[in-house]
Amino acid sequence: MLKNNRVKKLLGIEYPILQGGMAWVADAQLAAAVSNGGGLGVIAAGSMPPELLEKEIQKAKTLTDKPFAVNIMLMSPTADDAVEVVARQRVPVVTTGAGSPGKVIERLKPLGTKILPVIASTAHAKRVARQGADAVIAEGMEAGGHIGEITSMVLVPQIVDTVDIPVIAAGGIADERGVVAAFALGAEGVQVGTRFACCSESRAHDAYKREIIDARDRSTVVTGISTGHPVRCIQNKFTKEFQELEKRGTPVEELEAFGTGKLKAAVIDGDVEWGSVMAGQSAGLVCSVEPAEKIIREMFGKTTDVLRFLQHNLFE
Repeated sequence: MLKNNRVKKLLGIEYPILQGGMAWVADAQLAAAVSNGGGLGVIAAGSMPPELLEKEIQKAKTLTDKPFAVNIMLMSPTADDAVEVVARQRVPVVTTGAGSPGKVIERLKPLGTKILPVIASTAHAKRVARQGADAVIAEGMEAGGHIGEITSMVLVPQIVDTVDIPVIAAGGIADERGVVAAFALGAEGVQVGTRFACCSESRAHDAYKREIIDARDRSTVVTGISTGHPVRCIQNKFTKEFQELEKRGTPVEELEAFGTGKLKAAVIDGDVEWGSVMAGQSAGLVCSVEPAEKIIREMFGKTTDVLRFLQHNLFE
């Protein structure tokens, strides 16, 4: 599975696995832990002030000598500042979301930075490939946080058939079975968010991690569809109220105001009732808090068990 893997070669990592760019969760400590474990750790710029992002990048450099990335949310008011910080710090990899990465590619690719946009459709994949993206992260609607409309099962193979650059599958992957499935669909790497949000090095509040561990297959819901920016999170008082407001036809501005600060409240303060506990449907597969390195090595070390199972049941 890992022989001649283009994602490994492109990013200079041991295993073709990326950590999702989860705002408030994905800091220098988590990114370094994932990178030291053999994957590609990611610092989420989110709406972080540029001076704080610079400090996080510098901290990551003290914690790991391996490649790591910064995720830039293009709809964020601080996105342009984040691009300049990344350029100044010569961050080797950038992942992007929520917008067109054209300007990011133009600014950073000449510096040697690898650009990996998160996409949710074939049209988007074609566009970013033409713009010069080095690979794409095809994220299905099973993922946590901001999502698209297509499941990973059908999105990934269509993206693979659409572009020539490497495709990294995201959404619904939390163990070795998800890794094997992603590769069977044609992906050459995986991006994992929810599982890493619940690892030892994650800054997420213990209450946040407990919500993920206690989650079941139908624990997550999607809010914000009426705003054009749907978000998946674990159902609680906040999501129920948000959905009720949407049913009443509450203006988008009021909905956005209601949601402001709710992710921080959950991740940092541990308010899992009125905070936004962003998590993917894979939360139902997460049963424990483990070090990032152990998660990575089990994901790829146990793929042979899955392949043996398939060999026995399909070909014998």
